[in-house]
Amino acid sequence: MCGIAGFIDFNGLSSKQDLSKMIKSLHHRGPDDSGTEVHSIGNSLVGLGHARLSVIDLTPGGHQPMTRKHLSIVFNGEIYNYKEVRQKLLRKGYSFSSDSDTEVILHSYAEWGANCVDYFIGMFAFVITDTKEQKCFLFRDRAGVKPLYCYWNEGLFLFASELKAFHVHPQFKKEESQNVLRNYFDLGYIPSHQSIFRHVFKLQPGQYCTIDLNSSKQIFTTYWDAAKFYEKPKLDIDYLEAKEHLHSLLKSACDYRMVSDVPVGIFLSGGYDSTAVAAILQRESSKKLNTFTIGFEHGNNEAPFASETAKYLGTDHHELTCTSKEAQSIIPELPFHFDEPFADSSAIPTFLVSQFAKKHVTVALSADGGDELLAGYSRYEQLRQYSAKLENKSRLLSPFLKLGAPIVGAIQGSHRSYQMETVAHAIKLNDPVSRDAFLYDRMHRMPDLIYDDLFNQNINDKDPIQGWNLTDIKDYPLLHDYKNYLPGDILTKVDRATMSVGLEGREPLLDHRILEFVAQLPYDYKANNGIGKIMLRDIVHEYIPKKMMDRPKSGFSIPLTQWFQTDLKELLFDTLLQDDDSLIFNKGAIEKILNDFVGGKLHYKPLVWKLLMFRLWQNKWINR
Repeated sequence: MCGIAGFIDFNGLSSKQDLSKMIKSLHHRGPDDSGTEVHSIGNSLVGLGHARLSVIDLTPGGHQPMTRKHLSIVFNGEIYNYKEVRQKLLRKGYSFSSDSDTEVILHSYAEWGANCVDYFIGMFAFVITDTKEQKCFLFRDRAGVKPLYCYWNEGLFLFASELKAFHVHPQFKKEESQNVLRNYFDLGYIPSHQSIFRHVFKLQPGQYCTIDLNSSKQIFTTYWDAAKFYEKPKLDIDYLEAKEHLHSLLKSACDYRMVSDVPVGIFLSGGYDSTAVAAILQRESSKKLNTFTIGFEHGNNEAPFASETAKYLGTDHHELTCTSKEAQSIIPELPFHFDEPFADSSAIPTFLVSQFAKKHVTVALSADGGDELLAGYSRYEQLRQYSAKLENKSRLLSPFLKLGAPIVGAIQGSHRSYQMETVAHAIKLNDPVSRDAFLYDRMHRMPDLIYDDLFNQNINDKDPIQGWNLTDIKDYPLLHDYKNYLPGDILTKVDRATMSVGLEGREPLLDHRILEFVAQLPYDYKANNGIGKIMLRDIVHEYIPKKMMDRPKSGFSIPLTQWFQTDLKELLFDTLLQDDDSLIFNKGAIEKILNDFVGGKLHYKPLVWKLLMFRLWQNKWINR
């Protein structure tokens, strides 16, 4: 695990000193070693930089940038099956001078070209330059576990593991984009395909980019897409056979993620996902595995459950109870680590447990993805209930909906665009696929009235509702979250939290083989009668008594409302009531929001945290 950064400068103005500054800004991701190289290739000046966290092959043989013949690479991540791929390459006549997975990637690319990623099981973001073809290739893993930011403007292409590396390049133009504000305040994060800055984008999960170093032409190719597996016919398989196959995949995914030359631990919350990972690995291990849990004085505290689970499994368990003061101390640091506005408050305990684990291990397994894969969120059942109710109503309205446009004149509204929107929504409700997509989109939105009062300008820009040709429409929210919420929020949170202290986070449940399998299973194998993750529950019950696990889902939660009305009240008011040079917000509306919040009258409480995180981000990256 590492940090990578670099440039492709068609103006020839960038320098090795610029590259060194970019890598220095990522030192926390790779404190063990660093390297930079700048070469003239085609009509461009190409710089490759690397900050190394040594996990596999701790010798200098794993140093990057790494060059073999006409190919050079910088790589962030791990190829867990690299030894198997290495054997394939040895049989084809390749020789190796290191035991690193980085060299395996280089030779794999030499043998199979861009198709090399089809052979990899892992998490990765890597950049390869080919002096013979005079091209550069940027790759990102299938689920988007590892980030790769890109900037393209006026002949300069930058790339980096974190956005902060761009700020130290003298040609980077820091232009705030207000087109993403609607998505941020709806979702609490900037979607994975967007950025808070103009000319910046993120390479998408399962995508690679080819850059011609003579013409600067860029071609983006999707080599893997989760939607393709949800669009396939469902497998003709009984439940027990499906459960056993999933169990086998989980064992393989967990085993692969124990490949390391440094100590490995597991984040254990006591819930089904992390318990599955810990239980599978501990049963197969001859020694006690390290597990880590953070507890809190207030809010949801899963530590007792995790401790009970760890004791039953026999792990070497480490538990830390944090005070409110310790948790609050993380808040001012969040804008630096995330680089963009980010309002998932569970980032606080994720940072704390990462700091705690780093004292004992260099690698930690995190069990993210189970809810998205196996329908664990309660909102999936809520969507099904809403959809069923509206389906009944749409049957009653279907004679009127067939009238289409003529019905517009009969709708009472103050503006024709409002009338048209109403009809468009009504028509969607008569189509099952569009109805579920529309409803799920609305479930994630902040109330429109807040936008009207809060902002001094129109920020109605929002992504179009995504549509896929799914075999079963009940899979829509799972796929939506896998492609959006998971890389945009969850994986961003875990990557920044773990890498802030040089800890490698690994995600066994996001092994692409698991998605490819469960996507083709009947929905009832995942959730039924309002209970999600049925198969995972049954697998865990083979390791842990059901009565130990039979409790409501909780997750990380901290008492933000209480903090903002007591310890953090001064921070909240001082930050949100400061002069707004960007003139984005209506100050009177913010004052009313704060007064309503303190008085217990604010209905949409997440707004306060979203506003605070946005203004703290502005103070860190815009107003300084």
